[in-house]
Amino acid sequence: MPTTRPLAIAALALVAALSGCGSADEGPRIATAYELPGDRVYPEGIARDARTGDTYVGSYTTGAVYRATPGAQKAEVFLPEGADGRKTANGMKVDGAGRLWVTDSTAGVAVYDTATRALIARFDVPGADPRFVNDVVVTPDGTAYLTDSVRAVVYRVTPDQVTAAAAQGRRGELTPRFELAGVIEPREQGGFSLNGLVADSSGRYLLVVDMVGGDLYRVDLTADAPIRKVDLRGGDLINADGLDLRGDTLWAAHNKTNTISRWTVTEDGAAARLDEQLTDESLGIPTTLVREDDRTLVVASQFDKGGPMGEGTPGVFRIVAVNGI
Repeated sequence: MPTTRPLAIAALALVAALSGCGSADEGPRIATAYELPGDRVYPEGIARDARTGDTYVGSYTTGAVYRATPGAQKAEVFLPEGADGRKTANGMKVDGAGRLWVTDSTAGVAVYDTATRALIARFDVPGADPRFVNDVVVTPDGTAYLTDSVRAVVYRVTPDQVTAAAAQGRRGELTPRFELAGVIEPREQGGFSLNGLVADSSGRYLLVVDMVGGDLYRVDLTADAPIRKVDLRGGDLINADGLDLRGDTLWAAHNKTNTISRWTVTEDGAAARLDEQLTDESLGIPTTLVREDDRTLVVASQFDKGGPMGEGTPGVFRIVAVNGI
């Protein structure tokens, strides 16, 4: 008896200490990373500048772009709503030269200098036919690729095109580079299909998601090869919106189901295995995500309360950080 009580107390203390360490290291599974100013934001896109650690977030409803510096609790307005005629701010990416690419679903894509906030160039889809320019990725050589969700095409903008547009009134045209209408499942006229896209680190191929069919497609950038469906093992990508690829790990935000999934992609991009998924209402209809060190920053769009899916105004718009996936 004299030794049992001290040992029990010591054991309890050790358990408490270990539990405390785990909580401190991991933190909450889902927590607010930072808030966004404004009551009509309904955010859609996010991009991270690997050089500075800054993140940029776009508003679907106003076209405003916000910037959050590392450690900030609230983002600031980087580009005001309606800047340069943009009506929305959907897909976003910061390239290696420090240029911010911002898609406007109604028109095309604008390219900005993050140091000066100046518009470098803008590329629009010609004509009046329906279009929905959605997401953008920039490969290591500076070439940008963009999805059109109603035309089922992938556009391309090369560095030379940016230079030429900047020298000629800052205007250029978006033209399709890859046609997927004959590859993906048929859609009704004007129906959604392609959404998020990523590129492997060497710029060999793109992975493009069909959010309605739940499929992923591999688009070869180095040869004139057929566009092929990726072999998804253990799950699908239905409602998958934004994607992020780091090495052989792919993350996807599934908007309507409030889900984040993580996949392992084979070296050649031909197959992917579902490793984990997290579903939680606090993700707030996640439209996209980006990795920041050992956590995932997720756009909580709240589209179910406003924006393209609902009515009303939620109290606070935010980017959430998800640990452990």
